[in-house]
Amino acid sequence: MDALTALTTRASAPSLVEPAPDDAALARLLEAAVAAPDHGRLRPWRFIAVRGNARRRLGDVMAEALKAREPGVPEAVLEKERAKPERAPLILVVAAKLIAQHKVPPVEQLLAAGAAAQNLLVAAHAMGYGSMWKTGAPAYDAQVKKALGLDPQDQIVGFLYLGSLPAALVPAARPTPATFLTDWTQPAA
Repeated sequence: MDALTALTTRASAPSLVEPAPDDAALARLLEAAVAAPDHGRLRPWRFIAVRGNARRRLGDVMAEALKAREPGVPEAVLEKERAKPERAPLILVVAAKLIAQHKVPPVEQLLAAGAAAQNLLVAAHAMGYGSMWKTGAPAYDAQVKKALGLDPQDQIVGFLYLGSLPAALVPAARPTPATFLTDWTQPAA
């Protein structure tokens, strides 16, 4: 698949099954990820693979964090949260290790990690895998970050769910790109 086709046909999968990318495929995906633009060559991205029984343990962490944020949450909601990591056979947590006092602002470091995540998703699609990029409250939760071995100032960019598609994926309709383009000719009044 050529690059433009991969970029314009990639879509989030509603569900994923085995097989997940194996170690060789994962190495190729990470190679694509670390080719992302990176002002200052800080390489702020970190990737944490969660697979097998570790997915259930991550679900427990996410449920415990939800309960800490919302003490009265119903058990059914906690169980739904607990099950989220089992939506795919492999999760890559993409995080940005931010350096606060650096000439490259933290927002640019965060964007570099986001670009790495996007590269990885497009590469997964080009290799025939399905994916979905999730965030939600667990991505911003200090308890979840700590359980994943991240420092308080680090930012989780996303939980990238990876696996195989159980059926052909029909991408959603996309907006006309020209609707987002304006030509600038002079400063606004």
